[in-house]
Amino acid sequence: MTRPRAENIAEELEELIFNGTYSNGDRLDEISLSEQFGVSRTPIREAFHRLALSGLLELIPRRGAFVRQPGPVELVEMFEVMAELEAVCGRLAARRISAQALENLREANTKCRIAVDTNDVDTYYAENEKFHKIIYKQSGNSFLEQEASKLHKRLKPFRRQQLRLRGRMEQSMAEHEAIVEALILDDTEKAANTLRGHVAVQGDRFHDLMASLKNTTE
Repeated sequence: MTRPRAENIAEELEELIFNGTYSNGDRLDEISLSEQFGVSRTPIREAFHRLALSGLLELIPRRGAFVRQPGPVELVEMFEVMAELEAVCGRLAARRISAQALENLREANTKCRIAVDTNDVDTYYAENEKFHKIIYKQSGNSFLEQEASKLHKRLKPFRRQQLRLRGRMEQSMAEHEAIVEALILDDTEKAANTLRGHVAVQGDRFHDLMASLKNTTE
C-alpha cells in the first residue's frame, strides 16, 4: 500500500529538523516547500499538522509554522507517561492476549530482526509500531488503547531518532523478545516491567537522545 504523500513529507521534514537543517524557531514556508516536494500546498499543510501533533512544529495563526523542540523536562515527562501506559497495556495484555495476536507479535519481531541485520531503521520502526499497537489492542481496554496510541504518535519522531543511536536497535530487539516471552507465560508483572523499561528514557539513554537533538535545541 502506498503511504499518503503528507506522511512521507512529514517524515522528510522530521529528518531535516533532527539533522539541524531547520533549527529551533525557524519558520517553514508552505510555498517553497510545495515547490521543493513538487506538490500542492495541501499535503504540506497536512504534514505540518502531523508534526505539530508531535510537538516539532508550532502552528501560529496568520504567522505560519515554526520549528519547536520540546525541552528536556517536557520530553522526560512525556516518556514517563508513555512508559506507564505501556506497562498497564502489557499487564492487561498478559491476561487477555489471543493466540493469533501472539503469532502477529512473533511475525513483527521476525521482520524487526531482519531490519536489525540490515540496519534498516525505517523498517524496524514500522514493525516496532505494529508490535506496540498489537499490545495496546490486546489490553482489551479501548480507552487505554486510544490514549496509548495518541501519545505513541506524539513521541514517534523521538522514538525513531532513538533507533539511530548506536546499538539501540539490537537492544530494542532483545527487549521485544523478552516482552513476548512474558506475554506467553501470562506473567503480568514481567510484561509490565519489561515494557516500562523498554520505553522509559532515563540515565545514559536520555543523555544520548538529548545529544542527538543538540543541533536543534541550542
